[in-house]
Amino acid sequence: MRISQIKVIVFTVAGLLMVGCMFNSNNKLNLNFVDPYIGGMGYLLHPTRPNVQLPNQMIRMHPMRADYLDDQISFFPLTMISHRKGELFGILPGSGNKEGGTWKERQTYDHDLEIVRPYYYSTYLIDENIKVEFTPGNKTGYFRFTFSPESEKTLRLHINQEGHWDILPMNSVSGEEVFFGMKAYIYGEFNQTIKPFLKEETKIIKKTNTTRQEPVVWIGFSKELNTPVEFKYAISFISVEQAKTNLKNEISDWNFEKVKNTGEQVWTKTLNQIKVKGGTDAQRRTFYTSLYRTYERMVNINEYGSYYSAYDHQVHKTDRDFYVDDWVWDTYLAQHPLRMVLQPQKEADMLNSYTLMYEQGGWMPQFPLLYQDDPAMNGFHSTIVFLDAWRKGIRGYDVEKSYQGLRKNGTEATMLPWRNGSKCQLDTFYCEKGFYPALMPGEKETVRQVHDFEKRQSVAITLGHSYDDWALSEMAKELGYKEDQEYFHQQSTNYRNLYRPDKKMMWPKNYKGEWIEIDPKFDGGPGGRDYYDENNGYTYQWQAQHDIHGLIKLMGGREKFISNLDQLFREDLGRTKYQFWAKFADATGMVGQFSMGNEPSFHIPYLYNYAGEPWKTQKRIRFLLDVWFQDNIFGIPGDEDGGGMTAFVVFSSMGFYPVTPGLPIYNIGSPVFEEVNIQLDNGKTFTMKAKNCSKVNKYIQSARINDIPLERPWFTHIDLMNGAIIQLEMGPLPNKNWGTSAETAPPSSVD
Repeated sequence: MRISQIKVIVFTVAGLLMVGCMFNSNNKLNLNFVDPYIGGMGYLLHPTRPNVQLPNQMIRMHPMRADYLDDQISFFPLTMISHRKGELFGILPGSGNKEGGTWKERQTYDHDLEIVRPYYYSTYLIDENIKVEFTPGNKTGYFRFTFSPESEKTLRLHINQEGHWDILPMNSVSGEEVFFGMKAYIYGEFNQTIKPFLKEETKIIKKTNTTRQEPVVWIGFSKELNTPVEFKYAISFISVEQAKTNLKNEISDWNFEKVKNTGEQVWTKTLNQIKVKGGTDAQRRTFYTSLYRTYERMVNINEYGSYYSAYDHQVHKTDRDFYVDDWVWDTYLAQHPLRMVLQPQKEADMLNSYTLMYEQGGWMPQFPLLYQDDPAMNGFHSTIVFLDAWRKGIRGYDVEKSYQGLRKNGTEATMLPWRNGSKCQLDTFYCEKGFYPALMPGEKETVRQVHDFEKRQSVAITLGHSYDDWALSEMAKELGYKEDQEYFHQQSTNYRNLYRPDKKMMWPKNYKGEWIEIDPKFDGGPGGRDYYDENNGYTYQWQAQHDIHGLIKLMGGREKFISNLDQLFREDLGRTKYQFWAKFADATGMVGQFSMGNEPSFHIPYLYNYAGEPWKTQKRIRFLLDVWFQDNIFGIPGDEDGGGMTAFVVFSSMGFYPVTPGLPIYNIGSPVFEEVNIQLDNGKTFTMKAKNCSKVNKYIQSARINDIPLERPWFTHIDLMNGAIIQLEMGPLPNKNWGTSAETAPPSSVD
């Protein structure tokens, strides 16, 4: 081995040892418990990515590889379009060029020589002896490449979609990439004299078995200059000139460590907003990694006074942050509610962004991505987010205009999954009959707007829009629109039309209103999409968060409700795992027929609180956290979806959860920590104490709030924001008398 190689390896290992020492010597820093590798190997679907990013900022970088098991990196993106939606620009170091030298299309790395922190990334490309480092800004990124002295230093810059590169004076480059009808611009500078070479290369598109010409710039550097190659850059969605301004505003000099230290300070402050005592190191790693994940989305694309909106294709001037990239089907349940606790002003800015997107584009968006509103999944759950925020005192947006947009979606937009646009005949049927009609098995689809793969999802649509319409009704009540309140209130009870008493489930009906005979465990095609969505009838049995007491009545009362709920966690798959997951790939993290790996299940373990057996909620929550959310590469049971799932972990680990966004209350579960302190924006501190809490002592024996006995398994958002102190006495056996009466159950009803 050459001396230069030994030096680089020693330098890298020394850095790793220093990081290890820091972890051991300063466990008070919450940031030290973040492990971006957690969940890096998906069970069936998408793994998490080791994202390096400042909280809710648009520069997001992770090495492009299949998953944690892959030991080769294709390139380093300069930013992401969205979670799993693609990358913009790319860079890869190597020796020589494509025609000669030792250049490789994919570079091999060693997992044990890789460091991933929220604010810093480093890896060692072992075949070519290159150390790669990266640290992010808000609109900027900074790479540092340390080559072996003997190597021919080369960087390859490429574009992932369509576009071009330009070589500029003073060792700088610019570029433009076109993606989904939108443009991204880059301006970057190198700290050394560059030897650039522009060319077109043929790229093979494996998915379509086609080829296209890809613009590439090869950049060489002097072998005599034995110092790291540094590349600092900025992204803009406005222009190259704006990208240049972004870079000047954020990184004015050549000081990698300064940018890195700033990022570390930002993340330290962010994660220190929640402090915990007790618990194991593993539980802290899971908790703080989950908290870090929740800051991936939404992202602020205001570029120092201006932003480009894909919703009207205009540049707007404003000093207020403008946010995009939200998957509301995933995030309305826990991620938005968590932000309403931790950063209510940021949440207000996001809702203002939603309102502006409605104003600019004509519809309240469903999944407002950077480049368009994506009609993914089903439901208009932004309605629920707005109601939840309003009732939690979050203002700072035009609520009347917001309501107009929400109402337009609820009265004029199609409910079909994965479709934008105006109502179709199925929506008219729903408004008249109170349920979305399903096709009989084998019946051919006659409505052209129905997505070929996503199908009608008739039960999921009916249930989801019942909740949405409840939120519209409650929002209308808040704003004084009595007629709207009454109309949407009636619509919110539509879920009852699909409850089949003899099956104790939500069941599909045909046009005639007749039950369609199915196996609720398995029928409905891939993901059960003919009737449900990604999950089967056992999950959708519980989809009435807005009217849980009404659901209890439908099931015949508290005892039968509890019996059905118990059976959910015990019901077998009815077939082999291979057969089940071949059809229900999203229904992972299974416990009986309960799917921890998919968002519609989040509230289900807390339903025992409503029927008089909160000790079972305590049992289930601890079990689910212990089994499915461990601190390893398999530590997330399903698609994490950019913070949508890990927000559930943050809430549940702290000991409470918002079962019904739109009702400003929290259900108490079973904390994994002895004490949790949340530093609120209003200067107060909310505290959850769990005396004697441990793996065994998971059951609540008694509770107090502000030193007053608390006999109910819930508390209010006002309690939280006023800085309440909740004290739980924990023990190894359940107290089956605490929180059991009907009077102490959490409120939830459309009546």
